[in-house]
Amino acid sequence: MALVVQKFGGTSLADADRIRNVARRVVETYQAGNDVVVVVSAMGKSTDGLIELATQISETPHPREMDMLLTAGERISMALVAMAIEARDVPAVSFTGSQAGILTTAEHGKAEILDIRAFRVRECLDEGKVAIVAGFQGVSPDSKDVTTLGRGGSDATAVALAASLGADLCEIYTDVDGVFTADPRAVPSATKLDELTFTEMLELANAGAGVLMARSVEFGIRYNIPIHVRSSFHDREGTWVKEETMEEPIIRGIAHDDSEAKLTVKGVPDQPGVAAAVFEPMGAAGVNVDMIVQNISSQGVTDISFTVPLSSATIAVEVAEKVAAEIGADGVDLDPDISKITIVGAGMKSESGVAAKMFRILSDADVNIEMISTSTIRISCVVRGDDTEAAVEALHRGLIEVAS
Repeated sequence: MALVVQKFGGTSLADADRIRNVARRVVETYQAGNDVVVVVSAMGKSTDGLIELATQISETPHPREMDMLLTAGERISMALVAMAIEARDVPAVSFTGSQAGILTTAEHGKAEILDIRAFRVRECLDEGKVAIVAGFQGVSPDSKDVTTLGRGGSDATAVALAASLGADLCEIYTDVDGVFTADPRAVPSATKLDELTFTEMLELANAGAGVLMARSVEFGIRYNIPIHVRSSFHDREGTWVKEETMEEPIIRGIAHDDSEAKLTVKGVPDQPGVAAAVFEPMGAAGVNVDMIVQNISSQGVTDISFTVPLSSATIAVEVAEKVAAEIGADGVDLDPDISKITIVGAGMKSESGVAAKMFRILSDADVNIEMISTSTIRISCVVRGDDTEAAVEALHRGLIEVAS
């Protein structure tokens, strides 16, 4: 007997027929002799609808009340899924995040999981029942308030629960067949990957691939929980995300992210401590900084450019302008029309010339590179937003299709 955690996204739960289909899958897994824990997202686009409703009521909804509101979507899903499973003569019990023992930090809207005390879930399994857990949510042990984990938080709930319960695997059911070599909407020739390493999937997730939340992959790495990303609409194999394998192709996938902006602090005095003066206030304001480039100093001053989430751009500009005035910089520019293009592959660690090939492909496609960032298995470039599709298609054609 195995313990399986199955997570179903909003598209998989969009209406009554799809909820019944989810129940069928869960019951089949249960009747095969497995213990089953199900994690659910809110139905369809209901979370977006709740956000829109809240902004009609208030231009700046209170973060605590937003979390109270948004967690309602998953509560609806969990109850309906439990009913659908019971209708198939299999016992099921639904739990909110707090009832399932998911303890988080107190930060509303983007809380992090601190611990899972899943005693009630374990008791449910021991009684031979299917446990249904609302994803995306938990409770702060300090404030005692309900919290949410941010976009994609149900993925993190599922893998964290799998780790806490000692599950054999975690299945992430979605509306796509698995993880692809690129976004099929941008590159029609993109193909499904049968397998990825944890580190490759983490880099792709951080680079904008929306199939898995990055924090869920981190749980998988930490506790070695195999993750199977697959479609809820058919029974074919999807993409397995698991430990490193012996041999890896050079480039596994390409991701793009147009949800960032580039901020430049101009004319910064080139002296020790200036970078800290710029980025410490950013961290204190909760702004996540991604790529950073500092130009060569000229006549004692330099420019520092960095990328931030578009959602944080307003506060980032406010912080940067205040810092610029304090350190005697010339000013601040914000450029929201950018896109980050990333290639990922564990094989890059031992293969020379990958960066040069990437840059040549982009040059031949008449795509200008504005910023570059690298790791042992990743190369990211910032390009103009209008060049995103051309860049991704050219790189897929030149790095992945040629090698296949």
